[in-house]
Amino acid sequence: NLFGSPERVLMALEAANVDEVVGRLEALVRVVGKLSLRSALRGLRALKSARPKLVRRAPCKEKVFDQQGFKLTKLPAIRSWPKEAGRFITLPLVFTRDPETGRRNVGIYRMQVFDDASAGMHWQLHKHGALHLSKSRGPLEVAVALGGDPALTLAAAMPLPEAVDEVVMAGLLKGSSMKLVKCESVDLEVPASAEIVLEGTVDPRELRVEGPFGDHTGYYTPPKPCHVFRLRCATMKEHSVFPAWVEGRPPTEGAVLQGLFQRIALPLIKALLPEVVDVNFPAEACFHGMCVVSIKKRYPGHAERVMMGLWGLEAFSLVKVIVVVDEDVDVHDLGQVLWAASTRVDPARDLLIIERAPLDELDHASPVLGLGSKLGVDATRKVEGEVDRPTPEELRVDEEVARRIDELWPKLGL
Repeated sequence: NLFGSPERVLMALEAANVDEVVGRLEALVRVVGKLSLRSALRGLRALKSARPKLVRRAPCKEKVFDQQGFKLTKLPAIRSWPKEAGRFITLPLVFTRDPETGRRNVGIYRMQVFDDASAGMHWQLHKHGALHLSKSRGPLEVAVALGGDPALTLAAAMPLPEAVDEVVMAGLLKGSSMKLVKCESVDLEVPASAEIVLEGTVDPRELRVEGPFGDHTGYYTPPKPCHVFRLRCATMKEHSVFPAWVEGRPPTEGAVLQGLFQRIALPLIKALLPEVVDVNFPAEACFHGMCVVSIKKRYPGHAERVMMGLWGLEAFSLVKVIVVVDEDVDVHDLGQVLWAASTRVDPARDLLIIERAPLDELDHASPVLGLGSKLGVDATRKVEGEVDRPTPEELRVDEEVARRIDELWPKLGL
């Protein structure tokens, strides 16, 4: 339950509030937004200071085992739901390296424990780990870190562009660089503070059926072939703690991280799309299901431009439904969002459907795995050029009356 509440996550990041964490990402915003050459250079210097430090000794190497001395089946991996196929490692930090560029990636891909020396590696086709495997001419070296600094777990859960190193992002989130140590049997580095590290390979030619698994959509993901992780070596702390979380419909730890992510990522989104005011991924929509975004609308078709811009970003590429509202609508108040949708949308004019688009593989409504349609909803006020008649004036309480009520209310004792 490490990520059970926003307050707990902020404690792990050593931050008093979300604004402090957002401030730490100012360097990245400078580079992405390129406000000026001088500003971008300052951002690059700050990014450099967040680069990880390589150490020779680490707590995660207090105990070292070869393949024969360690059994995956001895890990306290969990079965969260009655009809799951077996026990799963649900919170692994999976380290891989691009065979062509050498770039590191850290992702969270569940692993079903098959036997003492092998486990499933459930990386979807869109994930960077799967991309690295597709470039590999043979077995891909993989390291799996369990535990360690929570900042890295948050960074690994964020849908970052391929060029952004999750370890550097974790350093920015935490406000201090991560410490890494070289692995024993693979050419990778892992967090020095990890509780347990599993080293091994994934062969692109080896597949094994994995699942069912109880997922964050509220459904069991059906069995399907997935790649297999083969254990070479394991290291751990003397008294290690096994991390895990339970997937399912919100409220969950994953939903807490998603809520924080959308607040942390907002300045980066604004740097790319300045007209964006706020963004909300409602937990009820299972993260990739729906996004509500408010904008400062300026011209006809502006909402559609924002939809296209967001779908073109890594973080939004798998979102199925995007609802665009005006800046006066609170995207976190679904009552306001529904009011805007019901009073500002004409279905024939304001619904944009895109066919044959990438979707989350966990979207069970799509006709083909990972491929389906997307829906854009323009719930903004229509401006000249979009309608032939003006939008009526909205009802608003007289400001002086509202002020007097606020003054009198406490005195009335109601």
